[in-house]
Amino acid sequence: MALITTKSEVGVRDISNNDGAAGEDYRFAFALVTSLFFMFGFITCLNDILVPHLKTLFDLDYTRASLVQFCFFGAFFLVSLPAGHLVNRLGYKGGAVVGLLMTGVGCALFYPAASLRSYEFFLFGLFVLASGVTVIQVAVNPYIAILGPPATASVRLNLAQAFNSLGTTLAPVLGAAFILAIAVKSPSEIASLSTADLTNYREAQASSVQIPYLGLSLILVLLAALVGFGRLPKFKVAQFNVRLFQLEDVLKSRRLVWGAVAIFCYVGAEVAIGSYLINFLGLKEIWGLPQATAGSYVALYWGGAMVGRFIGAAVMKKISPKKVLTFNAAVAALLTLVALLTTGGVAAVAILAIGLFNSIMFPTIFTLAIDGLGENTPKGSALLCMAIVGGAIIPVAQGFIADQTGLHASMMLPIGCYAFIAWYGSSRKLWAA
Repeated sequence: MALITTKSEVGVRDISNNDGAAGEDYRFAFALVTSLFFMFGFITCLNDILVPHLKTLFDLDYTRASLVQFCFFGAFFLVSLPAGHLVNRLGYKGGAVVGLLMTGVGCALFYPAASLRSYEFFLFGLFVLASGVTVIQVAVNPYIAILGPPATASVRLNLAQAFNSLGTTLAPVLGAAFILAIAVKSPSEIASLSTADLTNYREAQASSVQIPYLGLSLILVLLAALVGFGRLPKFKVAQFNVRLFQLEDVLKSRRLVWGAVAIFCYVGAEVAIGSYLINFLGLKEIWGLPQATAGSYVALYWGGAMVGRFIGAAVMKKISPKKVLTFNAAVAALLTLVALLTTGGVAAVAILAIGLFNSIMFPTIFTLAIDGLGENTPKGSALLCMAIVGGAIIPVAQGFIADQTGLHASMMLPIGCYAFIAWYGSSRKLWAA
């Protein structure tokens, strides 16, 4: 999932400021920017590994463990608009460099957080990391759209999104292999450990995040150097002119307002399910998998979303996007209901299959919601981007339910989210307006 730009124009070419031959520079720039899409997809989905890992490390309940996603997606809500103004001042290239360095610093903060074994320090590092990712996305989404002929802009964006999806698919596999490599001990095993052995066990668990995130930090700094010193095409930045409290005229559109609610529900449900997937598959009544094994299955959830995007693109050439959205949301709700009411392999397969039907929801809701806004499209886009904060709030709400009723029963919340999205796609009154 990528943040969609909220500018009135994606950019303006400035040939006089172009560095070198356009064809050669465009190829290098496109490859470099595409790698950034891969990186922020990878980093975002590592949260699905962090949630169960930090829950075990700090002996957290589900509500406190979900603060990982709260800090991460809360940054999208708080930083998106300031990031746009930062890109105005520094340009696309300067914005990307600042964002990469911020993300690198956030990753590096995991090292002292693990050494101090401080959950609050981890959350602070996550917020810094996510703020950097937000700045990167605000800078590179419009940049890649203008990085070549306008006629092929959609091709470049789709290819970049494919690499973003590749990152979301690989992150759980690699994260499980490195971060979840230390077997989690049961409460009875922990109780039998001596004080020294317990300290060593906790230190080993904490240190398992240090090398992976330090490695990510170094890669991000290297990418910042490549972007900063690379000979990239320069474009004038279209001014970011959307302000938080100037949305009155677009709030008159029911399609947009309910579309923002649908985005809120979709991102929240997708993130919540991904966050608790490892713990869900580890339940005795489901598969009872160790965390490291369950972590590799998270790749199927996000890989299904990647495959579904290609299927959805083909299907929507022949079937109305509203009908495809309604169908996918209804099936996702049904699969979540199956996961809620059953156990064993049936529940496990059902919850993993949800990713396939999540695939087309975000871009479809987004385009349906801004349709017909005309000159108010940038403001509508800003409102929809702010609704991504659902990824911060719904996982916390589901965590609270899980603490009261159990993780299995907490799947009732995503069912409600998908049911609302199905209503949004099928409401006759809404689309007749």
